[in-house]
Amino acid sequence: MKMLKTLVATSILASVSSLSFAETLTLYTSQPNKDAQMTVDAFEKANPGIDVEWVRDGTTKLMTKLRAELSSGVVNPDVLLIADSVTMESMAKDGYLAPYLSPNRSNYDASLYHNEGYYYGTKLITTGIVRHQRAPEKPTDWSDFTKPEYKNQIAMPSPLYSGAALIHLATLTDEASLGWSYYEALHNNQVMAQGGNGSVLKAVSSGTKPYGVIVDFLAIREAQKGSPLEFVFPKTGVSMVTEPVAIMKGSKNQAAAQKFVDFVLSKQGQQLVLEQGYLPARSDMPVPEGFPAREDIKLMAFDAAKTLENNEANKQHFSDIFEG
Repeated sequence: MKMLKTLVATSILASVSSLSFAETLTLYTSQPNKDAQMTVDAFEKANPGIDVEWVRDGTTKLMTKLRAELSSGVVNPDVLLIADSVTMESMAKDGYLAPYLSPNRSNYDASLYHNEGYYYGTKLITTGIVRHQRAPEKPTDWSDFTKPEYKNQIAMPSPLYSGAALIHLATLTDEASLGWSYYEALHNNQVMAQGGNGSVLKAVSSGTKPYGVIVDFLAIREAQKGSPLEFVFPKTGVSMVTEPVAIMKGSKNQAAAQKFVDFVLSKQGQQLVLEQGYLPARSDMPVPEGFPAREDIKLMAFDAAKTLENNEANKQHFSDIFEG
C-alpha cells in the first residue's frame, strides 16, 4: 500500500512538473482561421512541450493593435506570421524584430528572407492575369493590357485598398520594361482599378470584365470549382506576397519562437502550405494542383526596403494617374 501511494505521489509530481515547464508561445497572424489552426496544431504535435495561443486578424488591423501595444511598452506576441515583407521590413527598421539565422534558410532563395534573418517568406502568393474562358483574347504578358483590343475590358485591385496590389505596383514600376508609363497606359486603356482581389474575381467570373489582375490562388481555386476562369503567369514575371514569419525582439520565449520559425520553414511546415493550396516558398517542394511547374513561374525582383520607403509616394502617384 505504501509503495502504491509512493507511485501515485511520484506520478502526480511528474505531471505537475511537466505542466510547470510547458511553454506558451503567442502568435499574431493574418492567416485565415482554418490555415492558422492547421499550422498551430501541426506545430504543437511536433513540439509537445509548447502550447500556442494565437490571435488572428487582417494584417492592417493586427499591426494597428500591435503598434498600440508596443507604444505602451507591452510585447504580447512572441512570433508574427503576417501577409507581407514590407510590413516586416517596417518592424525590423523600428527595432522590434529579433534576428535569427534558421538552418532551413539554405532551402530558400536569398530574395525570400532578410539577409540578417529578421524575417522569412513562407509562401509565394503571386499576382498574375485572370481571363474569362469566353474572352476573345488570350493575354500572355502584362504589356498585352495596353493594347486597343483590351480597352475597358480589365479589372484590377486598387493599390490604395489592397496591400498585395501595392506590392504589385512597386514591383511593376521597378521593372525597366514597364515603369510608371505602364500604369499611365493602363489608365488610358480604361482599366478599372477598384477594391481588392475579391472584386476582380467577381467581375471576371460574372463576365462584367473579361480580364483581370488577381492573386493566383483565388482564380485557380475557383477554376477548380468549375468557374469559367483561366489564370495566366505572365512571361515578364509575377509579383509576390510572401507571408513572412518573424520573432519579436521582446519575446521571453526566444527558443520556442525559433522552433516555430524552423517548423514553418521545414518540409513538414511547407507541406501544410501545399495542402492549403498555396505555392510553398521552399525551393524543393512541389506546386499545388492547377499551378505550372515551379521552373515555369518567373518571380519578378522585389526590394522590400525600397518599397517601404516609397509606399506613400507610390500611392500618391497612382492616385494622380487614376483619380487625378
